[in-house]
Amino acid sequence: MKEVYVTKSGLEELKTRLEDLKSNKRLEVAAKIKFARELGDLSENAEYAAAKEEQGFLEQEIRELEEKVLHAVIIEESADKNAVSIGSTVKVLDVEFGDEEEYTIVGTTEADISSGKISNESPLAIALLGKRKGDKAEVTTPNGSVVEYEIKEIK
Repeated sequence: MKEVYVTKSGLEELKTRLEDLKSNKRLEVAAKIKFARELGDLSENAEYAAAKEEQGFLEQEIRELEEKVLHAVIIEESADKNAVSIGSTVKVLDVEFGDEEEYTIVGTTEADISSGKISNESPLAIALLGKRKGDKAEVTTPNGSVVEYEIKEIK
């Protein structure tokens, strides 16, 4: 697995989620399986099949989280506050429409567009990385059009 870029708080969230799944959710699923077994014939027991399926999804999520934690690289604050880097919060202006947006560039694990957090692997983040206040960045959208952004502020 490749490196997973996360903030310090993002790594703590991953670890907390992993611990919860291992210590609480596993017990819940085990109880569901035990209850379903007590219902009788396992070959035609929908509750048992559903509980075993839930167990499979749970174990897969646990493995994925363990891999992310194992390969986590903490995003350090850049020494150069004047250039966009992973961890930067950037205010940009859509040159064509005049809309201002603010995004924080995070690792893919923490990306959440509704919170203004974009993945460092997203086209917008890739276009912004390394740029400075006043620079322009062009992003090609999935339909092939180009959107130009001007960097207004870097935090």
